[in-house]
Amino acid sequence: MRTPALLLLTATLALSACQSRWNPTTWWAKDDAAGAQENVNALIPEQTEDGRSFFTAQETDEYRGLPIDKVTSVEVHKVTEGRLIMAVGVSSVHGTSDTRLILQNNGAPEGGVLTLDLMGRPPIEPVIGGSDQTREVTTAVVLTEQQMAGVRTVRVKALSNSLDRRAR
Repeated sequence: MRTPALLLLTATLALSACQSRWNPTTWWAKDDAAGAQENVNALIPEQTEDGRSFFTAQETDEYRGLPIDKVTSVEVHKVTEGRLIMAVGVSSVHGTSDTRLILQNNGAPEGGVLTLDLMGRPPIEPVIGGSDQTREVTTAVVLTEQQMAGVRTVRVKALSNSLDRRAR
């Protein structure tokens, strides 16, 4: 009795993985439900009512960061896409997040100087104090060769200071 039951259970489990008429889970299902199941491609993401994919950026609000207290270092590196501009700053409070380098003048350089603002979002309940190392924030942005055309110097501005670096 154990052998036939074991064989029946094994056959049922093996056939339940198949998408054929031998699959016991589809024996009593309607043909419409089975057909709709087969037409779904799991590799294509679902879309919202307005046609956007769930995987696209959902941020529609304007960035509302505040200037970081001071900028401590700026580095410009050549990368495949263009130039990587990395800035390190010290916030006035602990927990500053979503730091960004925001282009001024819509990215147009003035006199060969491209100016970026070092911005961040402070926490809802800020904690003041502590050493500079505990309040340090780092951010970077990649600019294309077209955006860097005519730029000789990159300037990163903070609330209390600014640093300049050659664009290489």
